[in-house]
Amino acid sequence: MAQTTLNQILKQLNTLELEELQQLNQTIQKYLANKEETVKQAEFHQALIDSGLVKQIKYPSYEPISERRLIQAKGKPISETIIQGIECSSSK
Repeated sequence: MAQTTLNQILKQLNTLELEELQQLNQTIQKYLANKEETVKQAEFHQALIDSGLVKQIKYPSYEPISERRLIQAKGKPISETIIQGIECSSSK
């Protein structure tokens, strides 16, 4: 299947204008750079696991953050407390 797709793409190259070929080349170069970086990162992660420095690699979750609710706090605003702390520490 992959060879058939590649052959179709190669045939279509003849129909592209110079500007389109340059754009395609830039896109392929970006893709290759990203792919190379991904391979390097995977090799690095595997080396960390193999060496025993880490037990597993955790990847960030891209799930949407649930809606956050504001809470009511008593007393003066936290920003005032921070500013007062800075003023006190700088006067010492």
